[in-house]
Amino acid sequence: METLFYVRTSSPVGPLFLAASARGLVRLEFEARMQNLNSRTIQLKESKKALAPCLDQLDEYFAGQRREFSIPLDLRGTGFQLACWHALLEIPYGETRSYRDIAQAIGHPHAYRAVGMSNNRNPVAIVVPCHRVIASNGSLCGYGGGLDLKRKLLDLEQANVRPCLPLGIGA
Repeated sequence: METLFYVRTSSPVGPLFLAASARGLVRLEFEARMQNLNSRTIQLKESKKALAPCLDQLDEYFAGQRREFSIPLDLRGTGFQLACWHALLEIPYGETRSYRDIAQAIGHPHAYRAVGMSNNRNPVAIVVPCHRVIASNGSLCGYGGGLDLKRKLLDLEQANVRPCLPLGIGA
């Protein structure tokens, strides 16, 4: 039986549940929409200490002081899901991509609906930024935490992105 360390914490986007293995973060979920863990093969042990680096980085992210996470991840899914989730990790802070963009990036240009389903199963919200994926027409769609939460995360990132001006302009 595998032991996962877990903690529940409050955040600006509501209560979160985090769980980590010895290899890295396995879950970061909105408590209102947690996926089941297999209780026959996994035992949970509460440990704020084990998840302290994750909690610190989340606090920095919500404060607008962190754009990239350096938390080790232990992502678990199908090969297709893992490809999708790794593609999400390549989306820069403050930017968005479409489901079609992700499908093309993983070499399955017509699998944008399957990309959406993989995003829906993303077990590590925020850190694996599925909130940065939008419809091809630019509209918000499909987020496990709800569209209001998706908008809140995108707005947080946009508020912390400073436009780069060419040298000599604005100086």
